[in-house]
Amino acid sequence: MRWIVFGLRASPRLICLILLSVVLTLAGGCRESEFIATEGGEHTGVAYGDTIIMGTIGDASNLIPPLASDASSSTISGHVYNGLIRYDKDMRFEGDLAESWEISDDGREITFNLRRDVTWHDGEPFTSADVLFTYQLMIDPDTPTAYAERYKQVEQASAPDPYTFKVRYAQPLAPALVSWAMGICPKHLLEGKDITTSELARNPVGTGPFRFVKWNPGEQIVLERNEDYFEGAPYIKRIVYRIVPDTTTMFLELQSGGLDYMGLTPLQYARQTDTPAFKRRFNKYRYPAFAYTYLGYNLRKPMFQDKRVRHAIAYAIDKQEIVDGVLLGLGQPATGPYKPGSWPYNPDVPRYPYAPDKARALLDAVGWKDVDGDGVREKDGHRFEFTILTNQGNDQRIKAGEIIQRRLQEVGIQVKLRVVEWASFLKEFIHPGKFDATILGWTIPVDPDGYNIWHSSKTGARELNFVAYSNAEVDQLLEQGRRVLPIEERRPIYHRLQEILAQDQPYTFLYVPDSLPVVARRFHGIEEAPAGIMHNFNEWYVPEEQQKYKR
Repeated sequence: MRWIVFGLRASPRLICLILLSVVLTLAGGCRESEFIATEGGEHTGVAYGDTIIMGTIGDASNLIPPLASDASSSTISGHVYNGLIRYDKDMRFEGDLAESWEISDDGREITFNLRRDVTWHDGEPFTSADVLFTYQLMIDPDTPTAYAERYKQVEQASAPDPYTFKVRYAQPLAPALVSWAMGICPKHLLEGKDITTSELARNPVGTGPFRFVKWNPGEQIVLERNEDYFEGAPYIKRIVYRIVPDTTTMFLELQSGGLDYMGLTPLQYARQTDTPAFKRRFNKYRYPAFAYTYLGYNLRKPMFQDKRVRHAIAYAIDKQEIVDGVLLGLGQPATGPYKPGSWPYNPDVPRYPYAPDKARALLDAVGWKDVDGDGVREKDGHRFEFTILTNQGNDQRIKAGEIIQRRLQEVGIQVKLRVVEWASFLKEFIHPGKFDATILGWTIPVDPDGYNIWHSSKTGARELNFVAYSNAEVDQLLEQGRRVLPIEERRPIYHRLQEILAQDQPYTFLYVPDSLPVVARRFHGIEEAPAGIMHNFNEWYVPEEQQKYKR
């Protein structure tokens, strides 16, 4: 039996970039004379036009899909490019550039049937040659991407005609299909060129619903509606991403009318947005985020190489204090890398409740003792002190760091907290591995394959296992988990993986936050769903009489 899956062209959807972040490519449906009923019973016409100004704490770094590894870059890239497939609002696969696809009985071959009505933003036709080129780009050793691993599993890739693309894998690969949600790159603009110096990094040309207009570094990125988009032009004419590194400043900009959309902090959501005046102008939303925040240890550093030390730090941290004090209860403690309630999540892993006495006993046992009475432990002439690094503009991470700093001081560990601008944070510290510990977050992917983050082969420069974690059984589980397809067979593999991660504590998993977006009320058509509110962004609109930006 062959599996045949047809894409739903007019459905709302979400496209996912693998592991580091979920990239949103937002699609639409019918476009002509539509009307909807408002709650008051009046009818408001669906209209084209207006601009949405969205706040983001970090600037993008590179807008070519394989290199768009940070959240800001991948979000922008996701509006400009399409993958072959994507997730719909219920997190199920549907077609994007592929109309349909077939999977062979042995699970090793996928045949994608591509759309015939797609053009690049410069007018050139999209064909299977672009897909084959993107595959070749992903496996090219000169492409500095963290996402190559799944493409290297392909045994053969071919484009037998302009609208068919085939891949065959050496072995079944569970996350094979989702890997083709990666944005497809234009062969005619990148072939024969050095991708690391391409002008597309800052001036992208895609097939997506929005075209790139301009980028003022550190200030704003502007996109405009693609009038020739194959699923119909979005209603909103323009997206302006404003870079505002501080969330307090961002909130003031929202209130003054300088922004239409931002992610609220828990304090803003719980205590600063319940006034009648705010509710007249904005709608706010709440749902569990596909993300978790963690304290990651650079395991190259001698002080962190004994896991009993990492256990001690975990016992010294009160996660519930962070959830209550930083998130104001709008989230939950994390115990591993998967979303609570999802099929790979293991609720029975070892936990580290707040137990400072146990932390002190473990540190004593390892030989870290306060021998001179100054409140800081020493061992072999070295004080137990280190710096936690985190990024500018994320108040939750900064406040969590302050709580951790205080709690570790109580057990004799001296901690400094350093906050760094996002681009410098990645370039100068994370990518080259020049840090002690860091508070960061990961997007939680729908597929649980965590090979790129946890496998010992992924510790090189710009790769995602930047804490240098290595465990032979984890490597084996990661390799095994991607080779079996049924969920019933994969679940025990990932349950065991979480048990080992909980025992080893390469990260102290801190919390799973709630997503708290807020949108100006003039935007209509927003639909809450398991994928969040952005899944049908191309269907958002502003009635003509409410439009704020006419040009």
